[in-house]
Amino acid sequence: MGTKSSETTMLDRTFRVSLVLKGLDGVLELIGGILLLVVTPKEIGDLIRFLTQHELAQDPHDVVANSLLHVASNLSVSSSLFGAIYLLLHGLVKIVLVWAVLKDKLWAYPWMIAFLLVFIVYQAYRILVAFSWGMVLLTAFDIFIVWITGREYRIRRARNQQPSPTTRSAESRSD
Repeated sequence: MGTKSSETTMLDRTFRVSLVLKGLDGVLELIGGILLLVVTPKEIGDLIRFLTQHELAQDPHDVVANSLLHVASNLSVSSSLFGAIYLLLHGLVKIVLVWAVLKDKLWAYPWMIAFLLVFIVYQAYRILVAFSWGMVLLTAFDIFIVWITGREYRIRRARNQQPSPTTRSAESRSD
């Protein structure tokens, strides 16, 4: 088994990789939000029909293809606008917080945790209303991010509260 410092290094790397994945997710949400603003619900429906026609010709009962068609057929302008605003705001906040945490801005850690906790509650509600393994996995990942961000925050805060070697030597000279 590794030493404490190698475990910390591995957890630090895991934290960084997890944050980068969250940041990339935020970028994808921004792209999705922009697409929802510029592509009409009819065009989305046409694209989904085009993309699923081959699969449905082979298996008319394909769950994924039929689910996509169902969602596309129920997409309205107002729901598309809501989705766009949601994705744009969620993606932007996520990118800003991930950037700030990666830049070691101490204020961003609690904000990141609070932001994710709000969405974990929402995702738990969505799981109860319409169960989805994808949502379960996303929620589990977010719970992990909250835990590891809290851990990193405690470490960074403790490190910032310790006097630096130059401060300690200056204090000892004044005694």
